[in-house]
Amino acid sequence: MSALRIGPYTLPNSLILAPMAGVTDQPFRQLCKRMGAGLVVSEMVTSDMRLWHTRKSSLRMMHNGDPEPRSVQIAGGDPQMLAEAARKNVELGAQIIDINMGCPAKKVCNKAAGSALLKDEALVREIVQAVVAAVDVPVTLKIRTGWDRENKNGVSVARIAEDAGIVALAVHGRTRADLYMGDAEYDTIAAIKQAVSIPVLANGDIDSPEKAKAVLSATGADGLLIGRAAQGRPWIFREIEHYLRTGEHLPAPSLCEVERILLEHLAALHAFYGDVMGVRIARKHVSWYLATLPGAKEFRAQFNRLDSTDAQCANVREFLSERYNNGEGVAA
Repeated sequence: MSALRIGPYTLPNSLILAPMAGVTDQPFRQLCKRMGAGLVVSEMVTSDMRLWHTRKSSLRMMHNGDPEPRSVQIAGGDPQMLAEAARKNVELGAQIIDINMGCPAKKVCNKAAGSALLKDEALVREIVQAVVAAVDVPVTLKIRTGWDRENKNGVSVARIAEDAGIVALAVHGRTRADLYMGDAEYDTIAAIKQAVSIPVLANGDIDSPEKAKAVLSATGADGLLIGRAAQGRPWIFREIEHYLRTGEHLPAPSLCEVERILLEHLAALHAFYGDVMGVRIARKHVSWYLATLPGAKEFRAQFNRLDSTDAQCANVREFLSERYNNGEGVAA
């Protein structure tokens, strides 16, 4: 894969951590960058700045120590509000603005945002033009292949985006109606790639080095967005990068390394959110890391009752040392 450029930025590789609300917070972004992601993108931030004073929204903004180039995803359905939100995020340190037209969640789509916007191409044009005009940094766009299977308008939306000055386009290979069900359709991503000259990034079901290579081959995409497959497995980026570069597999991380990564992640979550919220948010991450190990289900039930940082860390150490002593030495 050749180097991927987004505006003035040449990324170290073409593997991007997909923005995921409630997941790609600063601790996770920093971790995935260390584990080989070429670019990491913030959680989706609402374009309604009246909501920014909430604790939830303030934690989703850019922070000191965020890996560069700092990319922030914004969501909304009003062109002027999105333009204003883009401007404000750039003031706060964003170096790339990403517009969300890919989220299928009902609470986002019911507000005519996310992938609901794909129904209205005139509004898509208005939004991308307003945001591109509002800021001096590169603007990227995330879409789905269409609204539903009868209305796959990804190609025309991609052309609108390119005409308006969008510098790169990420495409999740499903329609809004598909949510996350069924197999991702890579033929539509390939058609979109053929239709525009800006970089196109493929997204959807990329969960192994072999799958990454197959999707690049099937779509001709310039890069890949990896989302759910990185949950509890941030090392997937270095595994894919190594395989694409050499054709060989990296050995899976040992349980010792998994323990080190997981405990570092826990410490970062607790430091970022504070003890009460950090303990709560750590539960889902720990569950993802340990999901494939024997006894994980029973461990999770007990772990989710713990309410202190020290107890969580001690519990993880104990669980992993038991697995290690049983000779279960490698993570999936």
